[in-house]
Amino acid sequence: MTSSRLSVHYVNSGASITSRTTGSPRLSTHANGESDTVLIAKKLSSLSLTEREEKQHALDRLEMLKTVGTGSYGHVLVVRDRETSTYYALKIFSITHVVHSRQTEHVKSEKEILSAIKHPFIVRLYWTHHSDQFLYMLFDYLPGGELFSYMRRKGTFDLKTSLFYICEIILAFEYLHSLQIIYRDLKPENILLDAEGHSKVVDFGFAKKILNKTFTTCGTPDYLSPELFKNTGHNKSTDWWSLGILLFEMLTGGTPFNPNQNESEIPGRVLAGRITWPRTIDEQTKAFIKKLLIQNPDKRLGAGRNGSREIKEQPIFASIRWDDVYARKSKPPIVPAVKHPGDTSCFDQYPEDWRSAPFASDKELDLFADF
Repeated sequence: MTSSRLSVHYVNSGASITSRTTGSPRLSTHANGESDTVLIAKKLSSLSLTEREEKQHALDRLEMLKTVGTGSYGHVLVVRDRETSTYYALKIFSITHVVHSRQTEHVKSEKEILSAIKHPFIVRLYWTHHSDQFLYMLFDYLPGGELFSYMRRKGTFDLKTSLFYICEIILAFEYLHSLQIIYRDLKPENILLDAEGHSKVVDFGFAKKILNKTFTTCGTPDYLSPELFKNTGHNKSTDWWSLGILLFEMLTGGTPFNPNQNESEIPGRVLAGRITWPRTIDEQTKAFIKKLLIQNPDKRLGAGRNGSREIKEQPIFASIRWDDVYARKSKPPIVPAVKHPGDTSCFDQYPEDWRSAPFASDKELDLFADF
């Protein structure tokens, strides 16, 4: 099992939607030097002044306790509401870093998508806010930690354990796809467990609402589908590919196209479809994974007219009662050792260095006037 893997975002002329744009609409500039866009943003911001004051009060009530996650985006902290004693996860982005790393649209997209969805196996977003330094997103706190940590500790899962999480993720993807949203960053690091042991999909930085295809390549190399390496455009089918990769990793301890832990080998192996199948994977499971890892995204399991139903009706799920899965009636195979709602023992230790971010410029703040 490898250490935690970083998601990546590539923009190149052959694959990026932005590179296909033929031009930008011209904006009029007013006497004070501000464009229409800036003035509209400020107007919207002033219209929601009461709401912003309420959010600031809510932020001031939070006691910052401990960092439980870091990444290229920023930090995730466990916080406690001083008035209700409720624990939450507060995701904090440095505004300057977001802008300089060209992640502005991804962060805005994450906010818009998470604000509009609600599902038992997707993390819940309560509110967003911003200061002169940071963007804030307040979520449920999931004290069970990353699924990746349990996989790393155990080495491999048996099939029954693996299918418990796979089923919950299938229902999450089914819901997202019904809203024309693709997730694009499935990996065990992005599946957290709640106190009872049920899974929640987190980190929607690469999620996107699409009508047909999108061309921006992003995700984690081990989990990227062939169409992302080819830059031919991708759709919902890429999520089902990643589901096949995840099941393989659960059962074997490694991803199918990176047996040597060398990311430079992944594209060639993916495009050649070269997989070494261990004897520990039975034929029915192997057949299921193969259908998810079909090179042609249009012929991949889940890509047909019946979508997720094609997957749920596979023989490997013959004993699954999907209504019970949705109702969280299935017994989790792993129950986290959580002593209290704010327990952080299931997470690694991280430096508490998030406060040192620079203050954003007025121009950078204008980009997030309605955040």
